[in-house]
Amino acid sequence: MTLKRSTAPAGRLLVLEHTSAILRDNPLGDPHVRKLAVWLPPQYDDRASKRRFPVLYDLVGFTGSGLSHTSWKPFGDNLPERAARLIHERKMGPTIFVFPDCFTALGGNQYINSSAIGNYADYLTREIVPFVDREFRTLASRDHRGCFGKSSGGYGAIVHAMKYPRYWGAIANHSGDAYFDFVYWHDWPNTLNELAKHRKKRRTPGRYDAAAEAARDGLSDGLDDGRIERFLAQVWSREKLSHAEGHCLMNLCMAATYDPDPKAPGGFRVPFNLESGEALPIRWRRWQAHDPVNMVARHKAALQTMRGIYIDCGWRDQYHIHFGTRLLSKRLSDAGIAHTYEEFDDNHSDIDYRMDVSLPFLYRALKP
Repeated sequence: MTLKRSTAPAGRLLVLEHTSAILRDNPLGDPHVRKLAVWLPPQYDDRASKRRFPVLYDLVGFTGSGLSHTSWKPFGDNLPERAARLIHERKMGPTIFVFPDCFTALGGNQYINSSAIGNYADYLTREIVPFVDREFRTLASRDHRGCFGKSSGGYGAIVHAMKYPRYWGAIANHSGDAYFDFVYWHDWPNTLNELAKHRKKRRTPGRYDAAAEAARDGLSDGLDDGRIERFLAQVWSREKLSHAEGHCLMNLCMAATYDPDPKAPGGFRVPFNLESGEALPIRWRRWQAHDPVNMVARHKAALQTMRGIYIDCGWRDQYHIHFGTRLLSKRLSDAGIAHTYEEFDDNHSDIDYRMDVSLPFLYRALKP
């Protein structure tokens, strides 16, 4: 079989090093000096022109980094190749693409500020955006700047439209986390089982007093009795994670994002009793406050300023996110907020091809 690659002019990919004041001394001890990739369209190097370009920021999903979308990809285009092809085919105009690195020791983040992880919303908006506008010929206005992403990146895009509208004029949300009661709740029993392997007191067959065990060490308040700390120490000591460990890490990352508490062990609380599995309503409400489905009403005015909102999801999404995006679309419609919502016959994985739809959409919304 012969694979046909695009003959579109490739443009130019730069990898810069950015030193962040905001990420310095972050709670996880993650690097504050980060690689920042920027792709310049072929038209950027026209020496006779001082043309300026709209800018799109790629917010990657959990366990990803901006540079991962610039790497070689089998049977398809990486993002710079996709952008070059779409521009060559005149499906969109020349655009600068930015690939920030927001990876953390917890596997990523949701592109919002957290006292347990770091202020990644501020990192993007207060540092990276001004840096790119200073260093490149951008159209340095929110009306010509957008962000897009899938999964955690899709969540970040829609939440930034709500909370940071002064920076973004349009967003695209591919399968972004929404309706947490479906997306996260059902996976927590698996996470509790994984954390139980790191229980301090070894289990033996026989009598078991669930109430007494659940009441000890503050577990009723969503605090860690040491098992989360031991789990993370094990994960951080190895290069390979099992599927169960990866999902457990993801749920802990979400807890650190949605319910940070500087006074708690590890800097955050969890929404279930680690021993009994009992749901903790006060803690879960902290999560629900960050659910895009519940945020629409509070941020209606900001969403109405968007020049374009694009959302899509596969109707076989294995994390049930299609139910969340359906409900999100309904809430947007009920609030009178213009948006485009599409579904397609696929699941959550390997859906970069959907950017053939979203990137031209964003360009049309942001073009000069």
